[in-house]
Amino acid sequence: MKAVVKTSREPGNVEYIDVPEPTAGPGQLVIKVRNAGVCGTDLHIYKSEYLINPPVVLGHEMCGEIVEIGPGVDHFKLGDLVTVNPSAGKTCGHCRFCQVGAPFFCIDRAALGSGINGGFAKYCCVRQGVVFPLPENLDDQTGALCEPFACSLQAVAELTLIEPGDIIAVSGPGPIGIMCAMLAKIRGGHIVLLGTAKDKDRLAIARQLGIDRTVDVENEDAKEIIDDLTQGYGADVVFECAGVEASSTVCLDIVRKMGRYTQVGLFGSPIQLNIDQVVLKQLHFQGSICHTWETWERTLRFLRKDLIDLRPLITKRLPLSQWEEAFQSVSNGKGLKFLLHPEE
Repeated sequence: MKAVVKTSREPGNVEYIDVPEPTAGPGQLVIKVRNAGVCGTDLHIYKSEYLINPPVVLGHEMCGEIVEIGPGVDHFKLGDLVTVNPSAGKTCGHCRFCQVGAPFFCIDRAALGSGINGGFAKYCCVRQGVVFPLPENLDDQTGALCEPFACSLQAVAELTLIEPGDIIAVSGPGPIGIMCAMLAKIRGGHIVLLGTAKDKDRLAIARQLGIDRTVDVENEDAKEIIDDLTQGYGADVVFECAGVEASSTVCLDIVRKMGRYTQVGLFGSPIQLNIDQVVLKQLHFQGSICHTWETWERTLRFLRKDLIDLRPLITKRLPLSQWEEAFQSVSNGKGLKFLLHPEE
């Protein structure tokens, strides 16, 4: 079968090549991939800015149909439409992080799409413990957005205190940033979404989705706008979702004293940041990465109740052979979520 493969640890070296079709071993399932989302992490992997184990099939945001069941699997049947927690592709199951339900931090972890083969292929083999039945109200395209939505939900709903009426700034109007903004809006915040001139179309989509205010930081003064909304105090909460040094600088500048700053975006390399502001403003400063098992349960309950519509975030669906177009579009900030699907 054809797959998008990272062939070495050097930057670039991603190819669309033939790989063997997987078979299900004990406790495993083979999923026929219907859709797999392109993520900013895939770009970091392309640039070799993320831990990888090449050669490895990329792709960790996926939805598909179970087509093979290995011995010992008892919770699924052929034809089930499912989504996957890719961060727990392989875990030890007994370290302190596994025991508290935080598999991303497992001392012997390998994620789908970076450590072990992922979903940019026709078939993907996974252990049954990371597979979730897709809520019946979700189609197989929206189903591929469950994983990035789980990342956003952890950042906004589990790790960051948000109170009704809070002024909340989200920097970076990519899929994760807009999901964070939508969730923060649901939790009662007044949302200001920050982007740049190239994000014009993304910011327009965010306004259509009900985001209160969007700001082009290249042509508008973000601090002045935030100060006007807050009588000069600053934003109660900021989420940095762009993974860009200038964005983090703006976030530190606009958050109020004793406010909350949550770092969601990955930079890919060290940056310069005035940490004195964290001290002098006495900020609650934290990072949010990936998700826990509890996050996944909450994510699927949330989506099952139709509390949010993720379909407007899907920009384009492309065959796997056109992966370079999708990667380039994401890299250039064009559109929002691109899905890849295997050719028959």
